[in-house]
Amino acid sequence: MVESRAMRSPRESGPTRQQDLGVAQLGWLAAAVFVVSAGYGALMPLIPDWLRPLMGDADPAALARHVGYLSGIYTAGILLGAPLWGMLADRLGRARVLLVGLIGYVASLLPLLRPEALSVVGIYALRGATGFFVAAVVPVVPALVAQYTPESIRARRFAWLGAMSLLGFLFGPGLNAAAERLVGLGFLSVLVQGSSTTLVIALSAALGALMMLGLAATLPAPSSLGEADAADHDGAPRSRSLALWILNGVVMFVLAGFELGIVLQGQRHPDLSSREVSLMFAECSLVMLGVNAVLFFTGLLERADPRRVLACGMVLGIAGLLMLARHGSEMWLYVGVSFTAAGTGLVLPTLAYLAAGTSARRLGIAMGGLAAAAGLGQTLGSAATGWLFGAVMQSTFAWLSIPLAATLALLLIPRHWWPANPVLVSASPSRTFLTSTETEP
Repeated sequence: MVESRAMRSPRESGPTRQQDLGVAQLGWLAAAVFVVSAGYGALMPLIPDWLRPLMGDADPAALARHVGYLSGIYTAGILLGAPLWGMLADRLGRARVLLVGLIGYVASLLPLLRPEALSVVGIYALRGATGFFVAAVVPVVPALVAQYTPESIRARRFAWLGAMSLLGFLFGPGLNAAAERLVGLGFLSVLVQGSSTTLVIALSAALGALMMLGLAATLPAPSSLGEADAADHDGAPRSRSLALWILNGVVMFVLAGFELGIVLQGQRHPDLSSREVSLMFAECSLVMLGVNAVLFFTGLLERADPRRVLACGMVLGIAGLLMLARHGSEMWLYVGVSFTAAGTGLVLPTLAYLAAGTSARRLGIAMGGLAAAAGLGQTLGSAATGWLFGAVMQSTFAWLSIPLAATLALLLIPRHWWPANPVLVSASPSRTFLTSTETEP
């Protein structure tokens, strides 16, 4: 049935909201998210191998500090780069910025093929550059998907992007294991001089280059897509975008603290082996992946009040953290991990979906702000948890539930700044007014 232009919402009236991405375009965009996530998971364990030849007889404690600092410099690159790239994407074209980000990502990896030619400062510069250019991929891909996806199926595609990111994190460590096997092959052993570390870097750079070429070949020119539409009105005021950024930062603060707490708990409790800690991380990723699958197949975000979905996720997260703080057996430890992972896995895609409801002209800024808030939350969460665990040990998990509880209390109070579900807003004029004024609890 053909719908008249007058009956459609402002965000659907422009060309940016009518055109849809093709299967190949969507596939390459999702693959780009997968590759940068896999690269992070694959390269992080290699940092000590880069530092040892450069630091000589440095003690293990100094080496561990540098590994932590290098992780922080990567996050700092994302924190600084995400808002900048998001703003440039809105002005210069998102496809162009995405390709620049992938080019920079590959270029920042190539010097690591010969780490002996670098200094410790050079390693820091390269890791910071990698984070900076990844920040051009992380927010711009969802901005492109949001811009050229009909609102009725946007939630499913965001769940798909979230699943690809999680799969990338799971695949990253597997890439190291595969490299150790592949390096035994004759021709590969000669090319990488028998080093599995070199092979992992080469594979990560090659995958990034493949994504760059695939996107360059499949994404239409910005002129044909219409990167901005002067008639496109902002569906979410800036105050609402700021609210989403704050919520995203709070949840990432808790998630980073939760993950670090698992590691620290494994170090403090002799009965928890490194294998069990690894199983908990795998459980966390698989549960979050399962939640994304539920969102994808059910279309929950397209039909539900987002505040209720977020509240449900935060209740699950709080319950899981309290279980971790008070668990008396290993079984409850795993249950607590599952609840916390399910809660955060429900909240994060919901926030991203709501941010996608902003105007096409500001999608890059909206998504860049989310990425920057996530980076800031991760940095502060890791630092706070490291300090708390030294002071109160296992009770740290209970303290981490406080930010979620405070956020949950704010969600239960109607607020004009709260962004409404974009699908429900465009469903009917009466629903638009009801949701925008937040008269419902």
